[in-house]
Amino acid sequence: MTHTPKVAVVILNWNGAKYLKQFLPSVLSSTYPNLDIVMGDNASSDDSVAFMRANYPSVRIIQNDKNYGFTGGYNRVLAQVDADYYILLNSDVEVVPGWIEPVIELMERDSLIAAAAPKIRSYAQKEYFEHAGAAGGFIDKHGYPFCRGRIFYELEKDNGQYEQSGEVFWASGASLFIKKSIWDEAGGFDESFFAHMEEIDLCWRLKNMGYKVMYCAQSTIYHVGGGTLNAENPFKTYLNFRNNLLLIKKNLPFWRTFWVISIRFIMDLLALFRFLMEGKRKDAWAVSRAHQSFVLSLFKKGKGERQKAKGNAVQNTKGIYRGSIVWDFFVKKKTHFTDLDPSEL
Repeated sequence: MTHTPKVAVVILNWNGAKYLKQFLPSVLSSTYPNLDIVMGDNASSDDSVAFMRANYPSVRIIQNDKNYGFTGGYNRVLAQVDADYYILLNSDVEVVPGWIEPVIELMERDSLIAAAAPKIRSYAQKEYFEHAGAAGGFIDKHGYPFCRGRIFYELEKDNGQYEQSGEVFWASGASLFIKKSIWDEAGGFDESFFAHMEEIDLCWRLKNMGYKVMYCAQSTIYHVGGGTLNAENPFKTYLNFRNNLLLIKKNLPFWRTFWVISIRFIMDLLALFRFLMEGKRKDAWAVSRAHQSFVLSLFKKGKGERQKAKGNAVQNTKGIYRGSIVWDFFVKKKTHFTDLDPSEL
């Protein structure tokens, strides 16, 4: 880099004092020279803000007047932060010195690179990839997101199989690097998502605008995951099913949307019946509510609806898997990314 861009690590907090106490020291040990660290607070009811003021007075605190979720919270906080790059970092992430430099160096090489993420491994099992991001995000032809290193619930051990940085479809919101100018151009997160898959929507919009999203193998972080909503929470089930449908509606060409949504409704109903068979009635009802909410959303227009490529750029489809990840995983038993047909990627 000929110059050192200004970087702001922005941690959005909601009742996460225990994570701030545990992981903030690692963030403060970052070696990047031109760095601001900001905590945005979504009207926490715990002692998060008091703890930060007493123990880390150098960290800037921006307080929202209520909990706006991951999407609205970040939109309001980042509007008050000036930097060349934002790093949206979850509070339940452990970083190591030197984690920022490789990603910024990668992004500085190409003006079309809008966003990137490091390798994300599990804090609990540090040799394994973590669910929310792993070694870069992809999406299949039916709109199902998955990762290199994680397909559905199957997590791979990191044996050095994904050491090559490169272009992906989406970068995890657990540690999302993004150029401020492009964040502003895209309009930030769509607040209708509230939380979950909002980063996939943002990355899809960026790619529809002709930009690139990258995975940086030279940087590794460790993520606890599920710190705010654990996997068994019916509200998380609702958000995941609803937001996945919103993703498709917003970002696919109109002629493909009806076909893909029809298939997804059938697949979701199968999931609903599976929840019922497992005695998870609240999760089954969450799927039903997700569909009801989605149908109502058809009469609304979300942020960045069908954003097009800028200038002479073309929509970037790199990272879309042309096969069915559901069929490959559950029927063909392809549980690892390396099992997938490379000609479909």
